[in-house]
Amino acid sequence: MARPIIYGTEFSTYVRTVRMAFAEKPADYELVDVSVLAGAHRQPEHLARNPFGTVPAFAHEGFALYETGAIIRYVDQVFSGTALTPADPRKRARMNQVISIIDYHGYNALILKIVVQRLFTALIGGTTDDAVIAEGMPKAKLCLAEFERLMGGAPFLAGEEVSLADLYLMPIVFYLLKTPEGGPLLAPHRALQRWWEAMLARPSAAETEPKFA
Repeated sequence: MARPIIYGTEFSTYVRTVRMAFAEKPADYELVDVSVLAGAHRQPEHLARNPFGTVPAFAHEGFALYETGAIIRYVDQVFSGTALTPADPRKRARMNQVISIIDYHGYNALILKIVVQRLFTALIGGTTDDAVIAEGMPKAKLCLAEFERLMGGAPFLAGEEVSLADLYLMPIVFYLLKTPEGGPLLAPHRALQRWWEAMLARPSAAETEPKFA
């Protein structure tokens, strides 16, 4: 089987999610850098892979794909190894629910409104906008509260085993905890803190951690 290709930057949470899925299987892949900070995702070469200009894009044996949710489900179904989707229909539904919450609510509040302002705006010569951060805080608090509630006492987001939902959230919390807001946001959620420690200890987390130096 030909080695699949992930197109994107290691600093992207969504790219890291796909890389973690491969690491959890485990299965081999190639990462082709598409620098978002340099604007490579808006260039014709990448737009041919993904006309929306986002990362990651993906290719495997002549099959092209974009959108993280589609990519990680494909990876889980096509590559042998550890199953990352629960067999139980209710746990599988919970996994998909958490992924949807992140895509439609969590990413915007936690990454675009808090993390980008705190960590990445300065890298492109901008100034942190505290009003944008304040705007994201209520939804960020709601998302974290819901993630913990939906766990229902389980160690992971969709049950007793790691699923694609955990790989979706882990890279986001990784960046969130590097901001001044991250610690206080996570502090009320003891179960989510235990989840974070468990995820941080997994080999897939170490293998895919962005290198800032």
